[in-house]
Amino acid sequence: MPEPRTLNPEPRSARRVLYTGQVQGVGFRYTTRRIAHRYPVTGYVRNLPDGRVELLAEGSPSDLDQLLADIAAAMSDHIHDTETQSLPPTNRYTTFEITH
Repeated sequence: MPEPRTLNPEPRSARRVLYTGQVQGVGFRYTTRRIAHRYPVTGYVRNLPDGRVELLAEGSPSDLDQLLADIAAAMSDHIHDTETQSLPPTNRYTTFEITH
């Protein structure tokens, strides 16, 4: 069983990231979910019809920075470009999952 994640006292924010490259059919979403479960973040990752992968994550800025850095390190061979937007959190999500 994974260790419980502790909440970070920083205010929550959100990031939407679009990953371009060979990011579908290579376990990108499953790797992203596994990495996200290490942090107190919520949101989703999903394939887009145009071949990109979209991630929406909410959490503290430092947790989001580390999450995105870990994804970039783990999937660097597949990512050719990223487009990142900072957004206000919706607090709509309770977990981080793969969606369709």
